[in-house]
Amino acid sequence: MRPLRGNGGRNNFGLLVVRHQGSGHKRAFRMIDFKREKYGVPGKVAAIEYDPNRSARIALIYYADGEKRYIIQPEGLKVGDTIQSGPEADIKIGNALPLDRIPEGTMLHNIELMPGTGAKLVRSAGGSAQLMAKEGRFAQIRMPSGEIRQFFRECMATVGQVGNIDHENRILGNAGRSRHLGIRPTVRGTAMNAVDHPHGGGRGRSKGNNQPRSPWNQPAKGYKTRSKKIWDWMILKHRSKQLISSAT
Repeated sequence: MRPLRGNGGRNNFGLLVVRHQGSGHKRAFRMIDFKREKYGVPGKVAAIEYDPNRSARIALIYYADGEKRYIIQPEGLKVGDTIQSGPEADIKIGNALPLDRIPEGTMLHNIELMPGTGAKLVRSAGGSAQLMAKEGRFAQIRMPSGEIRQFFRECMATVGQVGNIDHENRILGNAGRSRHLGIRPTVRGTAMNAVDHPHGGGRGRSKGNNQPRSPWNQPAKGYKTRSKKIWDWMILKHRSKQLISSAT
């Protein structure tokens, strides 16, 4: 673990870039093994722990060579279970393998975007993706959003669904618990003055002739904020269920 310094939603210039963040309980950052590069070395689950920096629980692994690492806890992984990573690992909950070695239809999490870079996708509580097909250099995976996209077959993924499934049903219950989590109060735009928010000002409860938008004038409803980036060609079916490209 290492110390984690809060930024209160401010960037390196001290400018507020994310509202409603600040204070909260002091945290330590747990270093998570997202690469799972200890091929062929079995590890035993020593403990399941709470991590204040993420919605999922984490599992402390004692490897046979004496090293200890944290991983994201999959649903069903218990203390005393044994896990392994690498091309020769069994198709078992908690094991990490290249997509090329995983059967179609398997539920996955902790998926790499590029081989060797570490897991970037499907890491939050209750998340799971499904391996749909393999074709040529690529494997097709259905993401939690419904999007179907391609991944290189050499990318690593972990078998199973991320644990702590009930996280989405939690109710904070009071304002104090939100403050402990570092969530500051949110004031409605319509309650502000016109100088502070596009929805502010006017007599009574009125937004004037404004469309719903952020304090920085970005539309809040129906405006597509996802830009076409380098990964766009890998998306076979968009989150909106519309086919936007075809497999090559």
